[in-house]
Amino acid sequence: MRIQADQSKCQGHGLCRMSAPDVYDTDDEGQVVVRFEGDIPAELEDSAVLGVESCPEVALTVIDD
Repeated sequence: MRIQADQSKCQGHGLCRMSAPDVYDTDDEGQVVVRFEGDIPAELEDSAVLGVESCPEVALTVIDD
C-alpha cells in the first residue's frame, strides 16, 4: 500500500499528521509530506488510512498495488 498526496488540494490543516505522525509530516509551508516514498510498512497501514480519512480536503489517496 502506498499513499499519494495531492499538494494542489492540501490546505495545511495537519489532521493527517495529528492522526498518524509516523506516516505524515509537513513541509515549511505546511503542506503534507508522506514520510515513505514507497510502500507503507504493514504495521503503519491502519494509521496511514486514518490519516487519509481525516483529511477534509481529500488530498490523500490510498493506492493498493
